Amino acid sequence: MNLTAIVIVAIVCWAIVELVNGPKGKKKDKTSNEQAALNKELQSEIKTMRERIETLEKIVTDEKYDLNRQFDELKKDKVA
Repeated sequence: MNLTAIVIVAIVCWAIVELVNGPKGKKKDKTSNEQAALNKELQSEIKTMRERIETLEKIVTDEKYDLNRQFDELKKDKVA
């Protein structure tokens, strides 16, 4: 084989590899964009849930909440 044939074969092989790998590279970018969007969505959902949990903790630790619970328990004891 002469040098020209080797170069032509190398170029053809390189072109085939690029054609095969080309769409996969674009697909990875699309997947990473989708994952980034999902990540942001989940982070905002976690932030919302943390705020709700903080509110619930404030309600549960409030003295009035405990007092109302105790009154409810006394009412249940009177009925029974």
